[in-house]
Amino acid sequence: MGLLENVVVFIEIVLINLLLSGDNAVVIAMAGRRLPADKRRRAVWWGAAAAVMLRIVLTLGAVALLHIPFLQTVGAVLLFVIALQLIAENKGESAHSTAATTLAGAVWTIVVADFVMSLDNVLAVAAIADGDVAMLVIGIAMSIPIIIWGSSFIMSLIDRIPALVYVGGALLGYAAGEMALKDPGLRSVIPVSGQLESVLPFALVALLMASALIVRAGRSA
Repeated sequence: MGLLENVVVFIEIVLINLLLSGDNAVVIAMAGRRLPADKRRRAVWWGAAAAVMLRIVLTLGAVALLHIPFLQTVGAVLLFVIALQLIAENKGESAHSTAATTLAGAVWTIVVADFVMSLDNVLAVAAIADGDVAMLVIGIAMSIPIIIWGSSFIMSLIDRIPALVYVGGALLGYAAGEMALKDPGLRSVIPVSGQLESVLPFALVALLMASALIVRAGRSA
């Protein structure tokens, strides 16, 4: 690559990391928000480390993984369940959500969600880098500060405005819908029209919010 091409690729990688690392930052913030203050920073660092390690591993086989039928649909279901769990948790309900109030429980939630959400990010960066190892390394390295700073910032916002949990959950639900739509296995079984593509992510967000409200109402009762 020439200098100009390298600069263009670098800018593209920066933009993709800003756009696609946001989901990872959101899930780290939501999973860690119920931890004691002294454990939050550790959750952020462990979560970011997990996200980066997963991206390194997934970079080796991202293209092949994304062509496995129904893999992305399974990932979308997992992400939906994680989002539901994170929204449905009430801050004072330690009896109902013990795992979420421990560092190990929060990190496990982050690892599973990061695995699901890192596929698209890795594939996008790999496609832009076009086999350039240096650019791949830059793309992975750049995701570290974005995820760490982003998750810490989002966590502080959620502390001030707890209702933002629903916004974060909606973003994860929307990401799950988009992930399912990209699944070649699902598209071979269910004909996906332009209208369905635009409606499904929003329908999943509505289902997620309704499910979370039902779960929280049941726990309160």
